[in-house]
Amino acid sequence: MTPDLECVDLVKRFGDTTAVDNVSFSVPPGSFFSILGPSGCGKTTIMRMIAGFLDPTTGDIRIKGGSVLDTPPNKRPVNMVFQHLALFPMMTIAENIGYGLRRRGMSKPEIARKVDEALERIGLPGIGARKVDELSGGQKQRVAIARCMVLEPDVLLLDEPLGALDLKLREHMKVELKALQAAFDTTFVYITHDQSEALVMSDQIAVMNAGRFEQVGTGQDLYYRPETPFVAGFIGDTNRWSGRIEKAEGGTLQLRTESGLAMRASGAGLAPGDMAEIFVRPEAIRLAATAEGLAGFDNHLSGTVTSILFNGAASRLLVQDAAGETLEVTLPQSGEFDRLKRGDMVHIGWGAGQATCFATGAAGAR
Repeated sequence: MTPDLECVDLVKRFGDTTAVDNVSFSVPPGSFFSILGPSGCGKTTIMRMIAGFLDPTTGDIRIKGGSVLDTPPNKRPVNMVFQHLALFPMMTIAENIGYGLRRRGMSKPEIARKVDEALERIGLPGIGARKVDELSGGQKQRVAIARCMVLEPDVLLLDEPLGALDLKLREHMKVELKALQAAFDTTFVYITHDQSEALVMSDQIAVMNAGRFEQVGTGQDLYYRPETPFVAGFIGDTNRWSGRIEKAEGGTLQLRTESGLAMRASGAGLAPGDMAEIFVRPEAIRLAATAEGLAGFDNHLSGTVTSILFNGAASRLLVQDAAGETLEVTLPQSGEFDRLKRGDMVHIGWGAGQATCFATGAAGAR
């Protein structure tokens, strides 16, 4: 199956600065693909090259199998939703949605029909006569998408479109955007620095850092099977230690941290004497009132509760171990530890298979 979008060996330099460094990826038809990374990593540069606003230094961009490098932005079969939406406040909703169709010379009856269809598909029928400033933030987002989708692009580009919304509306719009993508059955390419947006909405996510893709995969792949230290630390919350490998047997490693703790973790390609980093998710750590309650766990520590961070189902404990390091632990919802308070002593443990280890200086540890 020919990808809707394919970028091949993309490089973009600005003088001596390399913003995008040999990036390749493909996006299957009808999928939701996100590029996730911190500010300045190069993700917006990639999107602007796809849209035609920037030319790559080297590499190719193909849509439906054909290169678009020589195609100007207004002739490419893509459209773009910007963070600030760029809706025209002097126009009605119908005039906003039909703007591109008028520019194409379509007849008024056909424009009216397509605008009405678009309003139905975004769940806002009958509001065509209203003005932009009469709409909520979420409604404006949907109108901006409808204005792009009536032009029937092969690929819709979304440049951090939720960034200007308040938290509650952003959470709502994550679900809305995924539903709209399915309703239009169009390929969406989405860029964001917000991992929650990418994890909730995407079929595939590319994690980008310093101009390169660290890993491309599903949200589950990135969260549970990170391939680089950067991905392990960037996706989700994690506890992190540095140390030296003491033993390596059958895929299980024993590491001595800089503070003197002995830990066991899974990992490959590491040998005794190697410097390494170990990552453990807060939800992988188990709590017990006594050390005996952690029998069978490869790693166990005792520590003092320094803070309780209540956030409903995502509540956390901060626990300081004997070496003075602070760990983040997901608080069980069973009620067993509801009476925990600052200063309490707790015992914590986790299995070697729930700890991921990478060589210090491995690809992605930038």
